[in-house]
Amino acid sequence: MNYKLHFTIILLFISTLSISQNMQEGFSLLETGNYKAAESFFETILKDYPENKTAKLCYGRAIGLNGHAEKAVSVFTELLTIFPNDFEIKLNYAESLLWGKNYPDAKHYYEGLIKENNQSFAALLGYANTLSNLKIYDEALINVNKALEVLPGNPNALISKKYIYLGYAYQNQQQQNYDKAETLLKENLSLFENDKETLLNLANVYLISNQLEKAKKTYQTIGSEPKNQLISLNGLALVSHLGGKEKDALKISKQAYNRISNTKDSTLINQTKERYIQALIWNKKYKNAQILIDELITKHPNENWILALRATLNIYKSDFNKSIADYNRILKNDSTSFDGNLGKANALKALGVYKGAYASAENTLKFYDKQKDATNFIKDLNTSFTPFIETKGSYTFDNGDNEALSFQINLEFPTSTKFKWLANYGYRTTSNSITDNKATSNNVSLGLSYQLLPNITFKGTGGITSAKVETDNYTQLLTDISFNIRPFKLQVLDIGYKREIQSFNADLLDREIVMNHLYANYNVSTNFNLGWFTQYFYTSQNDDNTRNLLFTSLYYNILSKPALKAGLNYQYITFKNQVPTIYFSPSTFNAGEIFINLIKNEAITKPNEWFYELTAATGLQFIENDKSQSTYRVQGKLGYKFSKRCLANIFGTRSNIASATAAGFTFTEIGVRFKWYLFDKPVFRE
Repeated sequence: MNYKLHFTIILLFISTLSISQNMQEGFSLLETGNYKAAESFFETILKDYPENKTAKLCYGRAIGLNGHAEKAVSVFTELLTIFPNDFEIKLNYAESLLWGKNYPDAKHYYEGLIKENNQSFAALLGYANTLSNLKIYDEALINVNKALEVLPGNPNALISKKYIYLGYAYQNQQQQNYDKAETLLKENLSLFENDKETLLNLANVYLISNQLEKAKKTYQTIGSEPKNQLISLNGLALVSHLGGKEKDALKISKQAYNRISNTKDSTLINQTKERYIQALIWNKKYKNAQILIDELITKHPNENWILALRATLNIYKSDFNKSIADYNRILKNDSTSFDGNLGKANALKALGVYKGAYASAENTLKFYDKQKDATNFIKDLNTSFTPFIETKGSYTFDNGDNEALSFQINLEFPTSTKFKWLANYGYRTTSNSITDNKATSNNVSLGLSYQLLPNITFKGTGGITSAKVETDNYTQLLTDISFNIRPFKLQVLDIGYKREIQSFNADLLDREIVMNHLYANYNVSTNFNLGWFTQYFYTSQNDDNTRNLLFTSLYYNILSKPALKAGLNYQYITFKNQVPTIYFSPSTFNAGEIFINLIKNEAITKPNEWFYELTAATGLQFIENDKSQSTYRVQGKLGYKFSKRCLANIFGTRSNIASATAAGFTFTEIGVRFKWYLFDKPVFRE
């Protein structure tokens, strides 16, 4: 019996040793990441040895790492019923919860494992990774550091720590805590010197927070590694664009584009082509951009990044319907696409489809919570529909000894994206020191604006003016009815009728001259910086006089940031009757001038920043058959935006153009303006 027992024990030992040796191949498959083969291998082992704990454990790991997390959980659950106190099986069960992205349960289970053994490296690291996936980054950092205390320098723990830092920084970036995000990324760089991913994230923080010089230095650091030079150049081109240096952006991106042959990384090649085409678009080299986009579309007809480039090009060319078609294709491919959702929002806004623009921007935020560009888009759109009050006071005088003080207050109160109420009150007092004539007027009007179609908006106001003059007091009706039409891309047409009282000075106000204007304004822009504006007024007056006024301006946009344009203006006026002793009314008047205009628009000015405008012009004017006379015109504005809801500016004008006043030459005006938004957002948005 003893001999048989010893023989049996020896056989069992040899058998166990044989199984262990046979499983070495499966261990290697797991370690090298060949999970499908490992799954098949251990499945075969378990057919012969169904109760082998090690084989079953490895089988569970193989199927879990091969993408079948639920099945792995079942395997480990079964093992735990047999070996309820086996810590290694518990660790694998906890990890299988991570594979299945069941992070809340994983968190709870790992907390129990750490209570059981707070020196378990696997438990501490697994818990840290779980917290990271739950975006509880502060606690994740604490626990990954505990894991590194147990196994200092462990590469898996260090990799986890790196990505915890990256996730934590990104979380703060999304919450616009840019200083905190910068600090976390710099801490990461102290552990992983010049790590490319960390540097790219740091550069992105600087771009979003508009710290362009820091972004530039960061991209230069990335480029110090020869293999990263394309990434660096692409980033530097973007920095130049955001800084308004479009020519530099194109120059840098062309350098990168010319080096594409130095890499075989298809993703990096596409990113470089994308940046170069974007730079061409930024520089309005639309033809060159179109050629490259067409080449890419031919090879890859349904790639989202290429469709986004074509959509961007059409946005710049004001072909918004074509852009929307491409954005819809992008969203059909990927409903979560950032470019698709926010790009479509911008195109819809440009077309006047404001509800759709809101919907697309809000859809962007569903997938990219608190994303800055989408958030700012909605804020800007809200501003355009937020009720506001605007007040303006001015003092004017001319060389005819006329003086005037005026005050105006305007109210706009939108109740939807299509409808808004309008109200206006104006007060003006005028006097002449030679005639000793004085007059005052009060104007009150109410009205509305309604978007009939995305490209047609009706505006109508009506009211009364009450005048107190030397000879009498009187009231008259006021009205202004107009249609704003965008008949074709890059074209705007205004047509309307306006009834007003000639109130420039006391003498004219005393004569109760009613002016009925039929008018049209027409502006044509182009994709090559040239523009043309034309204005025509036909005016009939109750003193049996009529006037024709034509003004046209051909201009060229030299810069976009700040906006700088120059051009030629021409003005023609004719009156049916000449009454020079009463008001300026020549049979013919011609004036031509050259001008330059510099402007930083208040609409794009950020809070706590200045905005401004300066126009200077000079030319010649011809009054009937008289000799030509030189003219000048200077207009300026300087303002400050105190917050998103409040701004103010001073303004002034000086001109000696005869048509500038009804009295004659040398007209001067100075004043102050204040604008205040009544609420944080539109009243029709919760």
